[in-house]
Amino acid sequence: MIIDTHTHIGTMLNFDMREAHIIYMMEKYNIDHCIVSNSECATHDHKQRKIPRIFRKSHIKTNLRVIKFARENKGKISAALWVNPYEDSGKLEHIIKDNLDVIVAIKIHPFHSKLRFDSELITPYIELAKRYDLPVVTHTGDGECDDVELVYEVAKKYPDVNFVMVHMGLGTDNSKAINLISKLPNLYGDTTWVSVESTMKFLQVCGDDKIVFGSDAPIDGKDTYLDNGKGERSLYQSYFNEFKDMVGSDTYDKIMYKNAQRIFNIKDL
Repeated sequence: MIIDTHTHIGTMLNFDMREAHIIYMMEKYNIDHCIVSNSECATHDHKQRKIPRIFRKSHIKTNLRVIKFARENKGKISAALWVNPYEDSGKLEHIIKDNLDVIVAIKIHPFHSKLRFDSELITPYIELAKRYDLPVVTHTGDGECDDVELVYEVAKKYPDVNFVMVHMGLGTDNSKAINLISKLPNLYGDTTWVSVESTMKFLQVCGDDKIVFGSDAPIDGKDTYLDNGKGERSLYQSYFNEFKDMVGSDTYDKIMYKNAQRIFNIKDL
């Protein structure tokens, strides 16, 4: 069984990620469950320039779309609500209350919000996660807004909230994130654009209960699991093929689905 904890829908910048792509890749690559967020309420582009308002949508509208997708595919799709910290959290809370059976996480993207993870604008969404017992999944890199140290500091302030460091510091060797994750019981990592070699180092330091499988699919197209969009083998092929022999079946099952079931409280599979 495989749960991909980090997938997307939405037309954003140069990305065109559709519900049909998620269903296609699940069927073709034997993915049993996907946690999906909608990228269309991102406020800043790849160079952290503000995206014109005409090209982005309210997080109310974008999250209703992903909730609809989850409802139509209950048991296969769960929703992570990608929030726009510049918007009011009140209306989103009503959506959460009514849809907790398909919502499994709050998603924050400090880079595409151009906002430090410890910003006061993000705090209401951490509080929402705490109130409704939802984990917070957040993009991490090595920039001013998304540095893993910021996530660590916020996680220390909220010991009752689980935090997942997506990418474990995108563009780094992941060592800083691994060290920080080892220090807090409520801090986790994921494999999105993380090599098998880095995951092996993670297991030595943090054990096999604190990391989940994630991919960013279909960010490189509906065959993201197969290649990187340039015809080169995707690193996820290593997770699907060689990884099990490297770590053993018990650890493999934890990383590929059991940890996700526990952290995201996924019951319907």
